[in-house]
Amino acid sequence: MKHILVLCGGQSPEHEISVRSAKNILKAMDRSKYDVTLVGISKNGAWRLISEEEMGDEINTQGREVTIQPGQASCLSSDGKSLGEIDAVFPILHGPNGEDGTIQGLFRLLKLPFVGPGVLGSAVSMDKDVTKRLLRDSGMKVADWVLIQKGEAIPSFDQIASKVGSTVFVKPANMGSSVGVHRVTNGDEWKHAIADALKYDRKVLVERGIKGRELECAVLGNENPEATGVGEVQSGDFYSYEEKYASASHAEIIIPAKIDAKCLPILKETAIKAYKSLDCEGMARVDMFLTDTGEIYVNEVNTIPGFTSISMYPKLWEEAGLSYSDLIDKLIDLAIERGN
Repeated sequence: MKHILVLCGGQSPEHEISVRSAKNILKAMDRSKYDVTLVGISKNGAWRLISEEEMGDEINTQGREVTIQPGQASCLSSDGKSLGEIDAVFPILHGPNGEDGTIQGLFRLLKLPFVGPGVLGSAVSMDKDVTKRLLRDSGMKVADWVLIQKGEAIPSFDQIASKVGSTVFVKPANMGSSVGVHRVTNGDEWKHAIADALKYDRKVLVERGIKGRELECAVLGNENPEATGVGEVQSGDFYSYEEKYASASHAEIIIPAKIDAKCLPILKETAIKAYKSLDCEGMARVDMFLTDTGEIYVNEVNTIPGFTSISMYPKLWEEAGLSYSDLIDKLIDLAIERGN
């Protein structure tokens, strides 16, 4: 039986989504195969050993403290008692300090295999500016963008519109789940959007709005990754945080998306190419736009996609014939394979 550490919560604005994802993963794990230890990271950064029965909507600081001892075979302990040797870590930490290479670097130092891409793949996929540069240099289409950094003079909306069009999307460079993202069409919206995005990151992207279908593809694997078919998000102006996670969301998820038979292989090839170009391993969800003229733009690559009950990544694999439980098995196997 493998000993798996499930790590969730974290200090990013996506804390609650992480906890919801972790609950679904815990339900799907085959306990005849895995001995599971659950550790949560509170919003102030405290690591706590928690029981699944006591798991709420967020991680608080009331559980038993977890300490880290680098260089030890059993590197994690609580109340002076080792948590035992760990075969692999399943980190469900969305956003900064969980999806950006930081926690992955810690796992490397502790010599713990972990699910998802390594330090480099996580870091470059998290930073949307770096992602775009690498994808563009690999020959893929990305939306035109302007980068604004904290401390710089903020251009007017008219100046921005002359470069990337009159409908733009303002995004923190290092954030997920559409946190801090705004669709902007005028000067008043512009001022608010920039101020809000700069709350979350020192780098802000201003992207040209692409008119096209919003498609997502799930990729799985290390050296020889595989891709699912594609799902489609129909959400009006854009797929906001509220549309993704609110119970009253009006967004529609279509799996499988109705795609021309000639176009589907190209979408899958594009997803795998993006995955490889960003040095991803384990898993990632590749988000793309498909225009009416058949052009494919890569939007983002999410290295720890959501695993909530409505999340696209596990649903795409279920459609492809891989159950939620079998997907968990495969991800853990890939982590151990890469870690050995």
